[in-house]
Amino acid sequence: MTDADNNRGLLAANIMHFGRALRAAGLPIGPGHVLRAIEAIEAVGVGNRNDFYWALHAVYVNRRDQRDLFDQAFHIFWRNPKILERMMSLVLPGFRGDENMDKEEISPRLAEGLQGGRQSAETENRNKEETTFDAAMTWSREEVLHEKDFEKMTAGELAAARRAIQSMRLPLQDTPTRRFRTDPRGARVDLHATLRAALRHGGDIIPLKTRSRRKRRPPLVIMCDISGSMDRYARMLIHFMHAVTNDRDRVHTFLFGTRLTNVTRYLRQKDIDVALDSVAGAVVDWSGGTRIGKCLHNFNQHWSRRVLGQGAMVLFISDGLDRDAGDGVSREMERLHRSCRRLIWLNPLLRYDMFEPKSLGVRALLPYVDDFRPVHNLNSLTRIVSVLGETGPRTNDAMRQWRERAA
Repeated sequence: MTDADNNRGLLAANIMHFGRALRAAGLPIGPGHVLRAIEAIEAVGVGNRNDFYWALHAVYVNRRDQRDLFDQAFHIFWRNPKILERMMSLVLPGFRGDENMDKEEISPRLAEGLQGGRQSAETENRNKEETTFDAAMTWSREEVLHEKDFEKMTAGELAAARRAIQSMRLPLQDTPTRRFRTDPRGARVDLHATLRAALRHGGDIIPLKTRSRRKRRPPLVIMCDISGSMDRYARMLIHFMHAVTNDRDRVHTFLFGTRLTNVTRYLRQKDIDVALDSVAGAVVDWSGGTRIGKCLHNFNQHWSRRVLGQGAMVLFISDGLDRDAGDGVSREMERLHRSCRRLIWLNPLLRYDMFEPKSLGVRALLPYVDDFRPVHNLNSLTRIVSVLGETGPRTNDAMRQWRERAA
């Protein structure tokens, strides 16, 4: 075997390890991507660093939100002196790079992927050690986990968050219906029951019967955006939808990207793994674009009369970024707002303090929303319970301010 063949094998092995690190960090990379990456490098060569970077970028990155993660991984993996000395000295002799490393915060999933999971194991071992310390002004692991953004969690923290989500419950307050039931303490007289009781006593005694309105949990409709910009949050919120669907009746769940998909019956399966497999088989537009107006029109035309009766509550989960620039969103959102008792918009972009409703999709949605809340960590999901239990007016001061900023 010649030195050239040996160097080619080392280069292919390094590209494979780089792909594995990206996959462990959350990028959807399979064996086919690695083979195409090797072919791309063979085509452009290794003499120029920029060509090498963009060749791998073209194969491994297919969404805008993956660029930062790839950029960090590339500079760490291919610049690390230990890796370069042991793996790349013979393969990439022509690399000329900047010696100054970017000092940005490294993604925890990337750090865990580059270390092959050793970081999580070491963390768990440290947590198992018993330590005595003063607990004043400190925070527990659970409290830190509840405050941490889903996007910044490691694989181990994501698994712990999923277990916490599965134990969540969403107790909606019972609402009065149009029907009545017999109630000894009721405020209304039940004339039919009173007459029947009088006939049983021959008319000598007329016992007064009363009734009250029946109460029932209102239907809950969840519409979740599964576009590329919502991918990480949508995958976590699927577990929340599964927990809610199995905890109560009359929960209807829809996923939308470029089309609308009803996944209610799939999420009713008790086993979360079976439910997720069924959802994956039913949804064909995951991590694609977003057409909010078209999907809302489909819902209003085919599903609203079936699921929005008896004072339904609607959870609309989206970042509001629309590929159609808000075309038709206002009209369809107004109809949805008129058809439900309360419409709550959950947006992960609200985790930023400087968020402004500047995009056309966000500005089209805000006038028809009763509440605007963030959804980016476990605590934000917990706060939804108190929001759904509110019985006040649909328009509050906070929403008036949001609408004025969007106008």
